[in-house]
Amino acid sequence: MTTEPASEARTTAVRALEAEFGELFTQVRQLLADSAHRMSPGMLPGAYKVFTTIVRREVVTLSTLADALMADKGQVSRTVRDLEQLGFVQRTPDPDDGRSSLLSATPLGLERLAEVRRPQSSTLLTALDQWSIDDVRELTRLLHALSTGAPPHA
Repeated sequence: MTTEPASEARTTAVRALEAEFGELFTQVRQLLADSAHRMSPGMLPGAYKVFTTIVRREVVTLSTLADALMADKGQVSRTVRDLEQLGFVQRTPDPDDGRSSLLSATPLGLERLAEVRRPQSSTLLTALDQWSIDDVRELTRLLHALSTGAPPHA
């Protein structure tokens, strides 16, 4: 019986993980597209991502938003303008920088997002229904470690 060298076994395991991430990303892209359409018919998934990032950050400058999304500031600015026209985002003067504005979600935007997320929440809850709470927490911890580049047992 031959055993795979450790580096080959690691490569095989990482390739399998990449494939699973690919499948998961496809599902997430479809979920984002569906959510964007439910938020506002014709809304692009990228605009939905910009909006949910604003919601998650609560109050954010355009520059910080563009950096967080690793996106072109001009494109993010146009998307924010579209979200403002829909009544989902508002700008207020930045008290620390008179040249800048702070972006935040409007009550209408938050209400629409809550409506959009209701079916999603049940989908994820259903998908994880047979998982223990400890397994969900462990997956969250490991994904956070992966996304930040931290070792998994730090």
